[in-house]
Amino acid sequence: MSNVAKIYDDYDKEGRIWGEVPRDRVKSLDFPRVSKEIRQAYLGLKDLTTGVSDCLDKYGICGAIAQSHLPNLIPGKRIAGTAVTLRNIPERKTPTQGGIDKDPIKMSSRECHYVSEPGDVLCVDFGGNVEASNMGGQSCLVGKTQGLSGAIVFGAVRDVNTIRDLDFPVWCKGGTPKTGKYRMEAMEVNGPVTIHDIVVYPGDFIVADDSGICVIPPHLVEPILAEALANEAAEAQARELIVSRAPLAELKPLFRARYK
Repeated sequence: MSNVAKIYDDYDKEGRIWGEVPRDRVKSLDFPRVSKEIRQAYLGLKDLTTGVSDCLDKYGICGAIAQSHLPNLIPGKRIAGTAVTLRNIPERKTPTQGGIDKDPIKMSSRECHYVSEPGDVLCVDFGGNVEASNMGGQSCLVGKTQGLSGAIVFGAVRDVNTIRDLDFPVWCKGGTPKTGKYRMEAMEVNGPVTIHDIVVYPGDFIVADDSGICVIPPHLVEPILAEALANEAAEAQARELIVSRAPLAELKPLFRARYK
């Protein structure tokens, strides 16, 4: 028995398997999570994604998504957590025919919520399609009660007012009243997905705020945190000199020093 199959069976016994996604589509369950202490350290950064994006550039990693592509439903929210992933595809039948044929509902963000760990961030790939909802208020309620940090959706959501009332952070392409029922099918849980133009693997580290979203490979989480903290301290020093109207001779050595 594979490790994924064993963990799946254990989760099933614990009541953590929702059961709408065929088990062979659940690709991974045992990837490491970033510690709560590191998540909190990232959340302490003043300009979270700005600082991380600069560090990703230094390491040659394409990992930043502009807020204009995936706006946050609740301004002011910021999250940091390990990625769990879901890939959806459109149904071939029309929704009407699916209803007539009494097809099963083939979408399930809840499947991801129940197999996730507190602090995780659900990353959903529907190819940017905004016609149907990948999740709504009830699904976000499950995510919140399971302790997820939030969700990143390359597609649309619905029940926007309910999601805001829940205070559950979501970044997405937009809202729609249309249900995903009979309109989409969950093809893979915890496999690689594409969010806008960035590949996200389960176990990647996600940070998001009002400026956008960043995806950090696991092996760079601690180095990037250290560099972001150092850069932030240098920026604070430069701000003090600017406010005090220090001579340019003192300011210029600090100007864009991180890029040298």
